[in-house]
Amino acid sequence: MNKTNVILHGDCLNILQTIGANSIDLIYLDPPFFTEKTHTLKNRERTVEFSFDDVWGSNKAYTDFLLERIAMMKPLLKETGSIFVHCDKSGEHIVRAILDNIFGAENFQSEIIWTYKRWSNTRKGLLPNHQNIYFYSKSPAFTFNPEYTDYSETTNIDQILQKRTRDPHNKVVYKREANGSIQHADEKRGVPLGDVWDIPYLNPKAKERVGYPTQKPLLLLERIINIASNEGETVLDPFCGSGTTCVAAQFLGRNFIGIDSSEEAVQLTQSRLAKPIKTESNLLKKGRAAYLNADNNALSLLVGLDFNPVHRNKGIDAILKELYEGTPVLIRVQREYESLTKAAELLIAAKKSKNAKKAILIRHYRDNVLEKDIIFDELEIIDSPALSIAKSFD
Repeated sequence: MNKTNVILHGDCLNILQTIGANSIDLIYLDPPFFTEKTHTLKNRERTVEFSFDDVWGSNKAYTDFLLERIAMMKPLLKETGSIFVHCDKSGEHIVRAILDNIFGAENFQSEIIWTYKRWSNTRKGLLPNHQNIYFYSKSPAFTFNPEYTDYSETTNIDQILQKRTRDPHNKVVYKREANGSIQHADEKRGVPLGDVWDIPYLNPKAKERVGYPTQKPLLLLERIINIASNEGETVLDPFCGSGTTCVAAQFLGRNFIGIDSSEEAVQLTQSRLAKPIKTESNLLKKGRAAYLNADNNALSLLVGLDFNPVHRNKGIDAILKELYEGTPVLIRVQREYESLTKAAELLIAAKKSKNAKKAILIRHYRDNVLEKDIIFDELEIIDSPALSIAKSFD
């Protein structure tokens, strides 16, 4: 019988041989990605540096490494078990071929796309904003606990409220009683979870971030564990790194076995398990739309300009895409409820904090008196079209 809720130090190639066959319910692994780089990062206090090599020299070396280890994982899974393998564009073609070879293409269940917004792109080409997670089962009898998401904003309410069936021409139609009245649908939980997961990447200031180069968010691992295992079952992570899988398993009432060849990673995982911290995602709770709070009335005055709207900043409404002397040009529109002085103060404060050399305040209301001494060199004040037209009648 396996000892569970342990973190083991060593090469999983050796340790996997000590785990009993048909004893694991779920395997998740985030192995080296074939990036041909050495990854290094320090913890928040900058007292510990975590580092690992992801340099292989050839496709064959990387393939042999993964193939040998993943082949040992399949016998460990129960017939109801599944494996999730995390990768990116560097080695996804290799990972998929290995999994097809070992688990069989017929047991491929999903290619999960984990998408996120992270940072700007400094190289030529499209910004890489996703990673892949391949989901294979050991057999058709795999455990799967469905999750549901909200209906699309464009979903017709009748699709939710009414039962549907197929007519003699095999076309989907709404089902009706013999007297022509509608048949109400059974209880609807929402739309079944799809294979594209929009889960935020860990913010550099997130409380759960520990400084490990490839640390994944607990929210991602919790979703995998929830859909593919049940409470009391056992989750194995053969490359546990910073221990996110084990911490997520502990939060969700699963047993876990973590393995890593780095002694620092093992110690880090053990410390996280002793004092588990989870960062709640306000983005997922509120939705991305909740953060789109730019003032549309203000932005409507900027039509014809090439600008980026600014959200969640009380001093700036927009930033021109064209720079001025190498710095951004900040724009603010005076609000109905504020004096010109107040609008100027907010924009000047933003200008200083952003080290900008040009800021433009659009005066929108007949408030021509600055209540305080404002340094006019700090910003330009121009009238909105509406105010200019109104003044023309004076």
